[in-house]
Formats: sequence, structure tokens, C-alpha cells
Amino acid sequence: MKDCVKHVVLSGVVDSGASRLVLPQRVVDELPLPVEGETVVRYADQRRGKRPLVSNVWLELAGRHGVFSAVVEPEGIDALIGAIVLEELDLLVDCATQSLYPREPDSILSDIE
Repeated sequence: MKDCVKHVVLSGVVDSGASRLVLPQRVVDELPLPVEGETVVRYADQRRGKRPLVSNVWLELAGRHGVFSAVVEPEGIDALIGAIVLEELDLLVDCATQSLYPREPDSILSDIE
């Protein structure tokens, strides 16, 4: 499917303290991602701002994939992968080894109760 759809491969930083997926403006410019409005963002130093929000971002990470909305960061270089993506893809962070691993190796496990 990737051969039929315009796609970009880029590096990313996992930050479980961040909530959303964040994409650099240059990546959004390369892809036909619809802008769905704006969202308020807060940085680690407590600054706030408004950034565009795009939808229909198909993301593959650690062999799993999903469709997400993303905040657009004008000066960004890498993607920022936050808790929503990690939760949806059922990935856990191992800070000691700086790696991700699936909670269940064969499938995404959805807790419903």
C-alpha cells in the first residue's frame, strides 16, 4: 500500500510526557494532510501558543499502525510521538534501554473493563 500513497519516512522522538503526535511543517507540506483547525499547545518551559492541527495521519511505528491527528510545529525537525499514539498502538517505553516494545507481541490489546 505504501507504494500507492505518498508517504514520508522520518525520525522521531518518543516522549510519554507529551500527549499528541507532532509533525514538522516541512512534512505536512509534503503530504496532502487536511488542516482541521488549531489547538493550544504548552511547551515544557510553560510557554503557550496555537498551532495547526491536521488529520488523517497514517503512522507506522514498531510494526504497528494507526490513523491520528497531529499538531504542526513550524520549526520542528523530527516527529514527536506522545502518549496518545503509544496508548493506541499498545506500546510501552523502556527508558533504561531507550526502546519501545509491544505490551502483547502478537496484537494490540484493548482493555475495555
